[in-house]
Amino acid sequence: MLLLLQAQALLGRVPPRARAWAPRRSAHRRSPPREADVPFARAGIGMFFQGGPRLGNQYAEDALLRGSLKRQLPPQVFAEVTQDLQRFGARVSDEILSLGQECEANPPRLQQFDGWGRRVDRILTCPAWKKLKGISAEEGLIAIGYERKYARWSRVYQVAKLFLFAPSSGMFLCPLAMTDGATKVLEVMNSSGPPGEALGHLTSRDPERFWTSGQWMTERKGGSDVAHGTETVALPQEDGTHKLFGFKWFTSATDADMTLTLARIMDTGGSVTKGTRGLSLFFLKLRDEQGRLNGLEIQRLKEKLGTRQLATAELLLDGARAHLVSQEGRGVATIANMLNVTRIYNAISAVGFMRRVVNMAREYATHRFVFGKFIKDHPLHTQTLARMEVQTRGGILLVLEMGRLLGLEETNQASAQDSHLLRLLTSVTKLYTGKQAMAVVSEGLECFGGQGYMEDTSLAGILRDAQVLTIWEGTTNILALDTLYVLTRSQGQALQAFSASVQEKVARASQQPELAPSVRRLQDALGRLAGQLEGLQGPSDSMEMAARALAYTLARIYIGALMVEHAAWAEASPSDVYASQRWCGQDLCPLDTAQRAGCYGADAVGRDVALVYEASPALPREERTRAA
Repeated sequence: MLLLLQAQALLGRVPPRARAWAPRRSAHRRSPPREADVPFARAGIGMFFQGGPRLGNQYAEDALLRGSLKRQLPPQVFAEVTQDLQRFGARVSDEILSLGQECEANPPRLQQFDGWGRRVDRILTCPAWKKLKGISAEEGLIAIGYERKYARWSRVYQVAKLFLFAPSSGMFLCPLAMTDGATKVLEVMNSSGPPGEALGHLTSRDPERFWTSGQWMTERKGGSDVAHGTETVALPQEDGTHKLFGFKWFTSATDADMTLTLARIMDTGGSVTKGTRGLSLFFLKLRDEQGRLNGLEIQRLKEKLGTRQLATAELLLDGARAHLVSQEGRGVATIANMLNVTRIYNAISAVGFMRRVVNMAREYATHRFVFGKFIKDHPLHTQTLARMEVQTRGGILLVLEMGRLLGLEETNQASAQDSHLLRLLTSVTKLYTGKQAMAVVSEGLECFGGQGYMEDTSLAGILRDAQVLTIWEGTTNILALDTLYVLTRSQGQALQAFSASVQEKVARASQQPELAPSVRRLQDALGRLAGQLEGLQGPSDSMEMAARALAYTLARIYIGALMVEHAAWAEASPSDVYASQRWCGQDLCPLDTAQRAGCYGADAVGRDVALVYEASPALPREERTRAA
């Protein structure tokens, strides 16, 4: 009877008199309660188990994604695309998610020697990783972008599908990013011979023919500074190929079928050209037809904070046979196309993680009961979820916009304005969504309390994996400097294209009372941005210090314009309008805010040095004093 009353009390079904009577009855017993009657005794572990979050169809449950595609795509294209994404949205929540979790539990291993002492250097991946490669081919995750069935809209369709795939894929989006980047380079270069033949494999829907590609740029001296950090040399051969000799410090997806890599061609005198002008781009297959490595030795697999599902290795190139892809000395210029693609993929992954953690947190809030009600009914908690949702919606619209711009370029329909926007916004999109993802995912883990910190809930792994997104393909500061470079080199044309695009996107909304205040805030931010850029035409140190705030400003204004544009659509929901208002209510021009606070003044560099190195032996006292 006592156990029944306790169970009823947990369910809120015990009458008040029964609750009061139960302990008195227990107190008047002549014999103590039996252990079997006591909760948690022996094998009993209590009666309550909190259910975890459940994932539904990730396409059907994303109102913004569906609405944005319907708004942008021609009706017939949308009808076909939405049918495929509806089906795929269920697959990523079930089969693909299970495979991704299996990859997390069974990371790759390196077998360097066989049982008889022969060097074999095999990267052993789990069956789930191989299955994900097959699914990627079947679903056309690369092919969609190059079949161009829907012309310029094919990239938008592909971005949407990759967005659904990313957070379930066990980081298989990473080799797909490099595969798409390599495909882009080989297509643009109109490659022939083995590199040209590779195109058919990279874009195949047949799992037996489909290849993935690696990307080997980073050497011991550094990653982003390839001009001064690349020591690998290429020796020309009589058959027109080259043999590569060097050490690659960080190679992602080292289990791929092929790769693109940078090296310096050595002349007959044994000399190489230093700097950017000495770098050329090469194609090579990792193994020959017999499965033997192509002049490579895998030194070790990297031990990483996250992305453990993905094989990342240090490689010695000892005569690897390769084919020249770029013109000699034009390697860096050639990989620009690849970087555009891989940085967009980085943003897709970031926004995918954001959407996944928000979806899980909002579902969990409907059945987690604390302090007398479900946590969805606690206003502060729902407000926190709303902030995360606004950030996620902004990111989704931004990556779809990048797909639109890339599609225009690849089908030769891009205007000069579109081309400037694609070049400018690629770095901005990558850096901003990477930072967004870390903030939203971290906040999302808090929504689960202590369970968010546990590895076996699969929540902590999202945060570990998301951290790479601010680092890979250029850190925040590197990309901020690239943004500054684009604005400076275009002599005002990139900024003009940016401003014109923002004005076009918000023009319709300015006539709608609920959106007009947001439009005015965006236009005001544009004016403040232009004013600050004019004022920063002085010392280069000030410009460099302002680069990060400048990139954030561009991101916030452009995302705001995208959200207002969507909210002005005839079929927009009240939530679309509210989300745009929430976005535009923040500081849209942090560049102006920081400048007014004196962050970029003439003495700011010295004061920063003095602050950071105060009492530090890393910097001589005289230098610290001089800086101050």
